[in-house]
Amino acid sequence: MQIFRPDPTASMNMFVSHWSANAVVLAVAAVVVVAHLLGMRALRAEDVRAGRARPADVRRQAVAFYAGVITVVLALVSPVGYWSQVHIWVRSVQDLLLIQVGPALIVLGAPWLALARGAGIRQGRPGPAKQEPAGASGSQAAVPAATPRPGWSGRRSSLLTWPVGATIAVNAALWIWHLPVLYDAAVRSAWIYAAEVVVYLGLGVVFWLQLIGSAPLTPRFAPLKRVILVAGTVVSGTLLGGVLGFSNGLSYRAYLVPDHGLARALSDQQVGGAVLWVLAMPTLVITGVALLNRWLKEEESDALTAGLDRLLKQPTSAWPSGPGLR
Repeated sequence: MQIFRPDPTASMNMFVSHWSANAVVLAVAAVVVVAHLLGMRALRAEDVRAGRARPADVRRQAVAFYAGVITVVLALVSPVGYWSQVHIWVRSVQDLLLIQVGPALIVLGAPWLALARGAGIRQGRPGPAKQEPAGASGSQAAVPAATPRPGWSGRRSSLLTWPVGATIAVNAALWIWHLPVLYDAAVRSAWIYAAEVVVYLGLGVVFWLQLIGSAPLTPRFAPLKRVILVAGTVVSGTLLGGVLGFSNGLSYRAYLVPDHGLARALSDQQVGGAVLWVLAMPTLVITGVALLNRWLKEEESDALTAGLDRLLKQPTSAWPSGPGLR
């Protein structure tokens, strides 16, 4: 099966033309959205029957989730999807939307319980309140987390047990799919292109689950350790962008168009490297700053608590006490 190869000499506006009605992408997105809506409705009905207040951030989470789904759909059916087969720099934009922006919004939207309900999946009865691991917030004492909704076991997902492995996997995937043999093959074969999209989305979600709290799942690492994961990802993206941006030879022959010549294709590749380098930074930097801010607040809170404990602790006299002694 051959993927459609656009005509790079087309004179249409690059930003408003060439929308695609990809039936598979639209159908999958529609199923996911409907499942989420049905799940939200079921959860709300459960809250009403149990007399529980509706979570305050449920609407914000829903907006974030739908924004993530829309981002993924636009990356595939908008002109971005079309011109990613013509220009390397547009392909780089698409890669970032699929592996970074879309997954980050989906994870921020915490759709897991709603999707499970919408799909008719009900977990066992909720277990005891979750406990933060010792040292997760700079304190040795375990802190009980919020009680999960009925129907969720409250157990930590296995995806969250390997934060370092998940970070290595997502960065390795970006490097591997930028190998010339796979990068060019994704232009020529729809099946390889689809595999690339699935890998980017799947590993992107797993990676962002390590950084962002996505109820009822919680990251395993404390905020400062998560900053290290972000820093490693920044370094990896910088190196990949540098390799493409400062290369003197064309790596991706599928983007070489005879009418445009080698120089233009090489320039396109260098701009694509700059996109991977520069445009990946804002989301990661904002996340890193937010995690550092959270870590500093937790450290400040622990220090304040320790200080209050010292002030409130009743002093003991250094003099011996006994009958007749004051």
